[in-house]
Amino acid sequence: MPPIPSLPTPLPAWHPDSLAARLPALRRRAALTAATRAFFAARGVAEVETPALVPAPGMEVHLQALRSRYEPHLAADRPRDLWLRTSPELALKRLLVAGAGPVFELARVWRNGEISARHMPEFTMLEWYRPGLGLDGLMDETEEFCRAVLPTEVSHAGVATDLRLPFERITVAEAFARWCGGIDLLATVRPDGEGDGLALSAAARRAGFDVAEEEDWETLFFRLLAERVEPQLGRDRASFLTHWPAPQAALARRDPADRRAALRFELFLAGIELANAFDELCDPAEQRARFRRDVAERARLYAEGWPADEDFLAALEHGMPAGSGIALGFDRLAMLAAGVPEVSLVQWLGAWPYR
Repeated sequence: MPPIPSLPTPLPAWHPDSLAARLPALRRRAALTAATRAFFAARGVAEVETPALVPAPGMEVHLQALRSRYEPHLAADRPRDLWLRTSPELALKRLLVAGAGPVFELARVWRNGEISARHMPEFTMLEWYRPGLGLDGLMDETEEFCRAVLPTEVSHAGVATDLRLPFERITVAEAFARWCGGIDLLATVRPDGEGDGLALSAAARRAGFDVAEEEDWETLFFRLLAERVEPQLGRDRASFLTHWPAPQAALARRDPADRRAALRFELFLAGIELANAFDELCDPAEQRARFRRDVAERARLYAEGWPADEDFLAALEHGMPAGSGIALGFDRLAMLAAGVPEVSLVQWLGAWPYR
């Protein structure tokens, strides 16, 4: 793994001077944690805790997880592999099925190999779920939350966002039309929700982009998104990037008005992707089909994988209430709140285990 760049001191994390350098940011993080809990308590959203060690750490294809071997003491139990969760999402949705109502969790999560100024292999995810609330309502609440817990202006790497300004709402299709040479992105999505790689490649070439022969729909989509769209977001004012193309629906419901798109948004502040949200998919048959594709794709791309979460699918069969949910990178939020350049500076021992 590459080292964390530009740490403020070469001293070890346990050295008093090293902690003293991080302490103002850590105190700001503590205040942010308290403000977060107060925000949700005032709205009747219950704080919960769910397991960190699970049979399936998450179903997103490209996330890599950390494996643990469970060796039970009871002879009736069998040894098996468990995983440190990449997100509490599937566990929290089980609670929605059980009737817990609106819930949130400040969850410790793990993603193998991710390390940079904005990434750590171990970090805190703030997730909350709102039965009965649509995506527009969740954007409203997310905007209120950011204003309640952050300074009026936040910045990172020279990009500033004024939180007093209304948050921008722009669809992915609108963003591609605006910043990718007029590409009609949804015209490259088939009715079955899969991406048409040939159509997107042709549209990109007409717009003046070089396209490699090996770039499939997903690879080209994410390259254009990273190179042309994301640098325009969360500058001056915060941005919600909404209505993602159906091939990137993940666990979101497809848009009834145009099934080539999914009811999903991401939030950008100070040029940073801060959160990802879904109008939740409640159809167990469609979710099973998506999981089946995810498992097959992970097996094709990576040597290591895990089966679909059958217990979660059984919960969906029982019935999950319609609503929406969001996952927000709490360390990134703390980094913005404290005005520091790296997430390691808002963690008590920083990058210590990974150096």
